[in-house]
Amino acid sequence: MEFQDYYSVLGVPKTATEKEIRSAYRKLARKHHPDVNPGNAEAEERFKQINEAYEVLSDAEKRTKYDELGSRWREYEQAQRAGAAGDGRGRPFDWSDFGGGAPGGGVRYEYRSTGEDDLHDLFGDESPFSDFFETFFASSGGGGARRGAGARRAPRSRAGSDIEYPLEVPLVDAYTGTTVTLALQGEDGQTKRIEVKIPPGVRTGSRIRVAGKGGQGSAGGKAGDLFLVISLARDPRFELRGDDLYTTVRAPFTTLLLGGEAHVTTPDGRTLALRIPAHTQDGRSFRLRGQGMPRLGKSPAKGDLHAEVHAELPTHLSERERELLEEFQRAGAGAAGAAR
Repeated sequence: MEFQDYYSVLGVPKTATEKEIRSAYRKLARKHHPDVNPGNAEAEERFKQINEAYEVLSDAEKRTKYDELGSRWREYEQAQRAGAAGDGRGRPFDWSDFGGGAPGGGVRYEYRSTGEDDLHDLFGDESPFSDFFETFFASSGGGGARRGAGARRAPRSRAGSDIEYPLEVPLVDAYTGTTVTLALQGEDGQTKRIEVKIPPGVRTGSRIRVAGKGGQGSAGGKAGDLFLVISLARDPRFELRGDDLYTTVRAPFTTLLLGGEAHVTTPDGRTLALRIPAHTQDGRSFRLRGQGMPRLGKSPAKGDLHAEVHAELPTHLSERERELLEEFQRAGAGAAGAAR
């Protein structure tokens, strides 16, 4: 059995205060934690040593015993060898030989930053402590209960993991809300189909939680949740900015000049009548209040729909139309000349 220098493991002097020991432990535990170093056996072993050292040095009674043992380690080692020479089994350790009784009178685990359950999750049923620790600090002096490398316990109930599922949604479905059917492959390899309601007003970045449809729990633990991560498919007719929608409308140039109506189509297929006043300039934008995107979770509130109107020019003119336009052009030129 090799003596464990716990002060050296934590990198602190023997005169270190409780605060200095705690600070050193936290810094090293963060650095060597298995979650930070996946698959790194060296970091895992170092993490075990750090927790073992802190388990002893953070407990005043254990630290006192350890300091006393440390100065007399060779004496203990010689006693062990003498016992082994006599009966081949070695001499059992007895704290009374060192001026005191068994430390604490029994087993006591107090993981202050890394809990017992956390260690079990990381290392399973394998003991995270060395033989040195098990011999001196994990058993009672009278041969009482011991939690060593061979100890077993019932599996710990664990909840299943949450799962994210990216889902692209057409703008019209985001406008009206819809129901989608998803085919998901479970951890057992089986495909399961679930129906999920998509509420009106979702947009890129929205997350929809489906309770209990994530990873399976273990040992009676509840299942995790499924989170749909929404992205809106591009729609050539509309642009979404916040809760407002923007679209383009074309109307005959005579409607812009003389006034009239233009038709605006909404994402759900409705047609709205937009009044165009006379002398409207090409590219002017009109706002239709309450016809934009639904506000997520605040139905039936909606943003606004902005329609930008552009003149639609004829691609063919009859003789009569040409005559009228030429007359209009001459009248316009005459009016401009009179104004000068």
